[in-house]
Amino acid sequence: MSENRNKEITSVGRRKTATARIILSSGTGKMLINGRLPETYFSGVPRFQENIIAPFLAINGLKQYDIKAIVTGGGIMAQSEAIRHGISRALSSLDVGFKSALKKKGYLTRDARAVERKKPGKAKARKSFQWTKR
Repeated sequence: MSENRNKEITSVGRRKTATARIILSSGTGKMLINGRLPETYFSGVPRFQENIIAPFLAINGLKQYDIKAIVTGGGIMAQSEAIRHGISRALSSLDVGFKSALKKKGYLTRDARAVERKKPGKAKARKSFQWTKR
């Protein structure tokens, strides 16, 4: 997380293989994800948009900050959760008072669950090949 001279805070959020680079600045609540509005980027699915605004609702600061996010990798759900993680990290570095509220909701914790790798001698990560008795 770094801070530029015009009070922009950058942070990174991750989930599975999705990575979100977040630029947070004080403003009026504008959000851009890969240059598009959240409504168009997430095809109007409310659950993904709720993921993004959840950190702001936790600190009661919905229309106080502008967000610019560059997201790569993963699916749409993982991308929205990566954005949420990045926004939470940026807000916690902005004000120490926000950290406890965000930590209580679990937004600062990186979800470490990822796809388990395929093992040799197995069909998938845990599935065995079909076994024939005779």
